[in-house]
Amino acid sequence: MAQFTPEHLATVDLELWPAVACVSAPGPLIDVRTRHAEAKFATACHKAGLQLSGEDPDIEVLHGELFVRLAERGWVGLAESYFAGEWESPRLVSVLSALVASGYAPQSRPLAGRRQSRQADLGAELPPELIGLYSGDGVSAFGGVFASGVRTTERVSIPSFVRGAGRGNEPKAHFVDVTEVSAPGPVDRADLSDAQQRAATALLELARIEQGSDVLEYPSSGGAVALAATHVGAMVDILSADAVHLDAVGEYVTINGAAHLARPHLLRNAVPAREEWGARYDAILSVEKLETMGQHTRKLCVRAFDRMLAADGFLSMQTVVATPAFTRTAQQAIDVFREYVWPNLEYPRMEDLHRLFDRETGLRITAETHFGAHYQETLRLQREIFEGRLREAAAAGFDPVFRRLWVFRFALLEALFRLGCLDAVQLRATARARPGRR
Repeated sequence: MAQFTPEHLATVDLELWPAVACVSAPGPLIDVRTRHAEAKFATACHKAGLQLSGEDPDIEVLHGELFVRLAERGWVGLAESYFAGEWESPRLVSVLSALVASGYAPQSRPLAGRRQSRQADLGAELPPELIGLYSGDGVSAFGGVFASGVRTTERVSIPSFVRGAGRGNEPKAHFVDVTEVSAPGPVDRADLSDAQQRAATALLELARIEQGSDVLEYPSSGGAVALAATHVGAMVDILSADAVHLDAVGEYVTINGAAHLARPHLLRNAVPAREEWGARYDAILSVEKLETMGQHTRKLCVRAFDRMLAADGFLSMQTVVATPAFTRTAQQAIDVFREYVWPNLEYPRMEDLHRLFDRETGLRITAETHFGAHYQETLRLQREIFEGRLREAAAAGFDPVFRRLWVFRFALLEALFRLGCLDAVQLRATARARPGRR
């Protein structure tokens, strides 16, 4: 269909943001689809209890191109219209929560580029200057664990997905220590750095890292987790295929006096083969990378973990997972992340992770700590910090479309955690070849 650039989009960079800068030109077919999309959106808002008019509307529609985008690209169109400044909301998280909860699922044409790449896709990291605009410590983009929150642990029997489970020496099920961390008390921006540090410390404890431990952080998460490991006297190798990211990590550990203990290494390949990196470690740390890989690369990555982990070592990982409440509408909503941030994003379920380790490695998950309410608060604080630094973001070269994209990204993730569609978990895995090892 013919595309054109409305007057209000004249300043949008067409090369950087082609789908935001242009919309379909009016015509009989698109006009019918647009009217249908507008009516469906109004119905969905009414069902969700959202006001589109009055003195304090939940959603203020500034340009009718919103409905053209909804007709063609569904939830991605809704997001792109927000990037374009075609609608506003003083309660963006609540609006997105209500739309997802109501089951709003606008029809749209299939999105281009949705097939997952079979290339290892771990090379590109978020720009350090972007993370610095919302991080508690300037380098950490991951979720934190706040000081308040009660921990309760239960030993749960989990079915084995190992081939042949229940026959021979392979048990049909195994026990996992599952810990739930209750919601934190009131927190503010000053608490974010400590919460992220507490999450890093918890990962070290899961991996049983101590003085003299040989530790790998892969892929790198910015330096804070590796630095925490050096504080207990561990030697840490940090791997990444992103040279810019690794330079920033090297500078961070050097400034913090840990260059002799934390050593960044640039990979040629996002998932290193044995020929490129053959070392083995007492512990491996990995923070919020697995969900962005796609299924193919995820398998390659856990196999690499298995190869690089010593026989009596521990893998400690933090990741975001989908829950049973993760609906078709939630799946459609996160299409925008695949379009603009992580092309192969897919939130696994905990069952998927158990199956992944059981089927693809000699490792087994033996402990889980769930802290979704803390992650939700992390996202809220990160969003508020970023919104308070929009001028700094502009000065750093992030244009208005990108700034609105990142606000929307925080808000949608926060909404999905609020609804219980997503959860955050830290897990420990170790070799299953040693019966009774916990």
